[in-house]
Amino acid sequence: MSADRYAKYERLQFDRPAEGVLRVTMINPESARNSADAQTHTELAYVWRDIDQDEDVGAVILRGAEDAFSAGMEFKDIEKIVASHDFRMRVWKEARDIVYNVINCGKPIIAAMNGPAVGAGLAAAMVCDITIATKSAKIVDGHTRLGVAAGDHSAIVWPLLCGMAKAKYYLLTCDAITGEEAEKLGLISLCVEDGELEARSLEVASKLANGARIAISHTKYALNNWLRMMGPNFDASLALEFLAWEGPEVREGLDSFKERRAPNFPKTSPV
Repeated sequence: MSADRYAKYERLQFDRPAEGVLRVTMINPESARNSADAQTHTELAYVWRDIDQDEDVGAVILRGAEDAFSAGMEFKDIEKIVASHDFRMRVWKEARDIVYNVINCGKPIIAAMNGPAVGAGLAAAMVCDITIATKSAKIVDGHTRLGVAAGDHSAIVWPLLCGMAKAKYYLLTCDAITGEEAEKLGLISLCVEDGELEARSLEVASKLANGARIAISHTKYALNNWLRMMGPNFDASLALEFLAWEGPEVREGLDSFKERRAPNFPKTSPV
């Protein structure tokens, strides 16, 4: 592993648990549940370009630190999205790049999910090539609960994975899905017992890293054309999400989260 290539990252830690396998761990030491701050968001957008150019990497594992995969963006950064046009435009571009850079990275990427999986971390995970979750993992796309359109990855991949009926249900209601339920829905690749996640993800990553790397990379590229065809849907959903950050619903959604109460959204209709 090139130390220089990854030295600039602060919220991502890197180790090589097996030959050809790079493990990327999202970590926010200032967060009890491994939430993503602005720095995490930026790093998740662009790390895949460095990984793509790393000839020593045959497969990647993306995981969260300790007992949480990723608990979503911190409130202080959500407030900044609402308040600052320049910051909102930066996060919008990064949200787009998180999805497309994972899709376009030539290395096979395994997401190893435990605990809460929300927000930018979930966006990266759900477009990974193989998704493995513990039975008790909690997958939530909470956009509409916050008062914005479900935009940061869901439109590009959820209907393809679990069908339009289920995608609409979970994206409109924001109901949580356990890892066990997600596997039954086809939303993830594999579900494992809570204590087996590390071993299973490393087993899969090692198998890929020791396989025919060019053939595996080209297979990923061809399969991901399904996702690239959904690019216009994703771009539209992301634009609608960030349009809503200036609207009245997000203020009530954010306040209700902070006050731990049910939201009372204004009863308005879209124009």
